[in-house]
Amino acid sequence: MNSEITEILKPEINTASPVIRERQLEGLPPAVAGWLKASGIIGKERINTVYLRQQGQMKMKPGQKRWYKADAEQYFSVNHPAFVWHVKMNIPPFIPIIGRDRFADGKGEMQIKAFGVLKVVNEKGEKMDESTMQRFLAEIVWFPSAALSPYITWEGLDPLSARAVMNYKGTTATGTFYFNRQGDFVRFSAMRYKDNKPDSRRYEWIITVKEYSVINDIKIPVKLEVSWLLDSGLWTWLKLEVREVRYNVTGEA
Repeated sequence: MNSEITEILKPEINTASPVIRERQLEGLPPAVAGWLKASGIIGKERINTVYLRQQGQMKMKPGQKRWYKADAEQYFSVNHPAFVWHVKMNIPPFIPIIGRDRFADGKGEMQIKAFGVLKVVNEKGEKMDESTMQRFLAEIVWFPSAALSPYITWEGLDPLSARAVMNYKGTTATGTFYFNRQGDFVRFSAMRYKDNKPDSRRYEWIITVKEYSVINDIKIPVKLEVSWLLDSGLWTWLKLEVREVRYNVTGEA
């Protein structure tokens, strides 16, 4: 993971972080402009890199009753959109699992290893590229100034929602952001590939905010639930809590 973190952070280290001005919100859909104002980014430096520490509970398949505890760290770069997400969890009977999602240069990749060495999943390809980019797009709510990036275009749908389209290095991803009347982001929805198989279908992938907090003077969601709307119904598979956030980091935390 160390080399991958360096790879995505290095191009951002000497990048300027200009202060965000309200005039930069001109032309955005009202719902998006309202969210950026409510988040508190006006007058703050633009965010180029991010470190997140997360705790969560996960389910591996529909119908599973038990939640597995997970601990994760994630690094983002913004001007050259990329992330590395590293998660650790234990699955009975005492099987340590290490997972890694990576997005860089418009390409996505997912790996899962048992006991830290036995590779059980190693997924790549066009479906993974799109799905991983959709994840990056959804997660800009943790660093809202990224909404102003040139690779994202916005279309207002109604006073409380907007569709975002992200284009970068040949990959395109789309998702819809929903907001409340106070300007807070409350939900994200995208038609996303659930698997990476030749016959995989897109299903609605939903992120729902449960709690907000002000961190580094920016209001962001810190408790979220992630679900799939499958043929069998709504399946919530992840409950996530952000425990630490650092902006404009230059190396590993």
